[in-house]
Amino acid sequence: MDFLKDKVKKKQFGFSYSVFIINGMLALSIGSLLPFIRDAKGLDYAFCGLIVSLHSVGNLISSFISGILPVFIGRKKSILTFNAFFAIAYLLIAFSGNKWAIALAFVLTGLARGATSNFCNTVINNLAPGKAGVINGLHAMFSIGAFSFPILLTVLTTADAANWIYACYFMLAMGILSWSLYFMIPLDSDKVERKQGGETDFGFFKEPLFYLCTATMFFYLCAEQGVIGWMVTYFQDTGLMPEWFSQISASVLWIMILAGRLTTAWLSAKVKKERLLLVMGIGIVLFFFLLITSTNGVLIVLGVIGFGYSMAGIYPTTVAISGHINKKYPLAWSFQLTFASLGSILMPSVIGKIAESAGIFYGMSSIVAVVLIDLVFIIVLNVFTNFTKKVKLIS
Repeated sequence: MDFLKDKVKKKQFGFSYSVFIINGMLALSIGSLLPFIRDAKGLDYAFCGLIVSLHSVGNLISSFISGILPVFIGRKKSILTFNAFFAIAYLLIAFSGNKWAIALAFVLTGLARGATSNFCNTVINNLAPGKAGVINGLHAMFSIGAFSFPILLTVLTTADAANWIYACYFMLAMGILSWSLYFMIPLDSDKVERKQGGETDFGFFKEPLFYLCTATMFFYLCAEQGVIGWMVTYFQDTGLMPEWFSQISASVLWIMILAGRLTTAWLSAKVKKERLLLVMGIGIVLFFFLLITSTNGVLIVLGVIGFGYSMAGIYPTTVAISGHINKKYPLAWSFQLTFASLGSILMPSVIGKIAESAGIFYGMSSIVAVVLIDLVFIIVLNVFTNFTKKVKLIS
């Protein structure tokens, strides 16, 4: 990693990895806290599905706007603006009893999360374009934060469920820390310039790879946000697993995601990215089937472990496959992330609506359809990339 020899780039790398740990905590707090927020605020399944989707709406809005806004005000002012919503959101969750204030808080968590994802992925991709190992390393940091929060919440609530409020205070502190880290990060080129001449800003719309990668990410995010948002509630309400495992299941999932991302980062230097993606796509289908169809505790745990390990590298590896398009066209990443994020908006509400009318089991079972569709796009992506490589060799 030659860029680490440069002092500014080394700091950008370190700060981006550090902030992504906190972003992982933010992402997992949504699903982990949901049963406690539901009980404390008197919310039903449908409204819970709505607010989880509103988190994703905020994520979508900031994923797009935080990619465009730096053109006008610079990257640092943009990320500081959006990241301030992190702390504000937890103030609302902790101290407001109004359900629409809670809904606003979930939008704000999404705004903060999306801007962080856009900023850190852009910084790392610019430091090491197309390097799946470096990008998987970034997302491994996300996993560390993600599995840490449910463990903290379990420790706090084992004696008294009302202690969930202290987890909100902790996240408020993390929001302030996150903003402070962004304030300190050095940027060698703060203003994002529009390209003049050469490649057009919107030339990526003519690239088939852009659509295949975006579709793969869309259905992956459907599955990811559906599981992250509802798995804890699913285990608690069905009684399939002991209540203590309901919270720990989220940590188990993200420990395996961490292991999977580290494995993918190591393998990406030895195995073709497209081939790795195909293996992971098959894995999420097989293990989610096991998770959702099993009533035996051991098999359910195996399903959680396998699903987490398999899903680990899908998103960052897909980003790496499209890395050169995102480097070539400055606006490509914002559009790709925006379109893909629609999946994480749609799925939690679909699950909530189905759960309200037919039960939480059938709501969760709807994820089967999206993992199957995602596998289809992964297969098509493999065929396309192999074909284009052969065409380039012939020409």
